[in-house]
Amino acid sequence: MTVNKRVQWIITCLILCISVSIAFSQGVAPPSNVTAKDTPNDDGSSITIEWDAAAEGSPIRGYQILRRIADGALEEIGELLPAETTTYVDSTIEKGTAYTYIVRAVIVSTPQSGADTTTETEATVDSEQTVPVKGTGEWFHTGKKWLFLAMLIFSAAIIWNIYDARSGKEIFVRRIPGLEAVDEAIGRATEMGRSILYSLGLGRVDEVSTIASMAILGQVARRTADYETPLRVPCRDPIVMNVVREVVQTAYLDEGRPDVYNEENVFFLTESQFAYAAGVDGIMLREKPAAIFLQGQFFAESLILAETGNSIGAIQIAGTDSEHQLPFFIAACDYTLIGEELYAASAYLSKEPMLLGSLRGQDWGKVLIFITIVLGVVLELSGTNWITMLLQKVN
Repeated sequence: MTVNKRVQWIITCLILCISVSIAFSQGVAPPSNVTAKDTPNDDGSSITIEWDAAAEGSPIRGYQILRRIADGALEEIGELLPAETTTYVDSTIEKGTAYTYIVRAVIVSTPQSGADTTTETEATVDSEQTVPVKGTGEWFHTGKKWLFLAMLIFSAAIIWNIYDARSGKEIFVRRIPGLEAVDEAIGRATEMGRSILYSLGLGRVDEVSTIASMAILGQVARRTADYETPLRVPCRDPIVMNVVREVVQTAYLDEGRPDVYNEENVFFLTESQFAYAAGVDGIMLREKPAAIFLQGQFFAESLILAETGNSIGAIQIAGTDSEHQLPFFIAACDYTLIGEELYAASAYLSKEPMLLGSLRGQDWGKVLIFITIVLGVVLELSGTNWITMLLQKVN
């Protein structure tokens, strides 16, 4: 048994030596200029290995990347790379650990004359080992410097407009009929001695439309506190309910009417979508509020709510950023806030300089983006694509 093992070991060594000699006899050099470096603009979780491309007509079939940690053994990482590959990103490293790499070229040898042409022999040639490299994270992504510059310009526009508004200068905001009708709706409910119903929809507390609806609710609560008009707010989410209670109570305190606030008017109904719609419809039919506000995120229940409110003759002011529900509100409600009008409502109603300045600053940014798009289209049609190339670099 010992003799057989020795014979097998000798044959194996001979085959390896013959394969390597064939590879070198064909003039195949190991991968050259192999470098390993920390991948730029990442969080330190990868290292990039680069090497020169193989000469045209080279018998190299592909490349295998080998990695070593400190004085440990070499290990193969990834799969066999195509022969035209010159870069590999190792994203399986640990931050702060030093690695060295070897690029192994896998070569398909050409059969010699007179040999069996149906068989191919593979050989490998290893590059020199790279210097140790560690993955480190960068503080700033240099590929996004233009995006950073745009953010600075946008922020500067908002800050400038906030200071401009605080100086006492009047800030123009275009007329929004739905918000101008808020006082009319509350006044009508007060004259009729009936309540006001406010629904924030089905959104959670962390959604933008729900936050915007809470801001509108705060302004509505201020006016109902002055008029001592009952304000009913059915909620679908318990967290939203607790936040809304704070918003309404704060509004009543700011108006000096904490005695008018009734915590029971802000209540939890149900988390089920259509059960919530049925519950709100029931409140509408029983109490017949004179004014109904549907502000926030709505889904298929939007038309059910709007049609019920319309059937009892209430003034309805709706608003949502759900574009699929806007047609139902427009058809069944008296006024509808469309898209960003919902976000601008708090500034429009409160006339707070900070909110108005921020609103105008954002509009400046939108105008700048629109001009950039138009200019980019014109330049692209004329054969100049530097804006397109600039935007492609912001990734």
